[in-house]
Amino acid sequence: MQMASTNICERMGHSQELSEFKCGIVIGCHLCNKSIYEISLLLNIPQSTVSGIITKWKQLGTTATQPPSASLCKMTEQGQCMLKRTVNS
Repeated sequence: MQMASTNICERMGHSQELSEFKCGIVIGCHLCNKSIYEISLLLNIPQSTVSGIITKWKQLGTTATQPPSASLCKMTEQGQCMLKRTVNS
């Protein structure tokens, strides 16, 4: 008998970053004039992910993950970024 999962990430799945290698394959396919649909089928990843990788590469010249903006981030003692939230009242 399986127990019901209480972790929403386990139930609904969660996003994972693609490896740098797989992002490179997406860009390589794009440079070889493959369509977003074709790349999606080839690599078994969503078309929105393929499109996002290509857009990021065109805008930033890289597919590497960028750190969050300093204005959005408050560093903890452990060196992790906690996002700040501004509330207008």
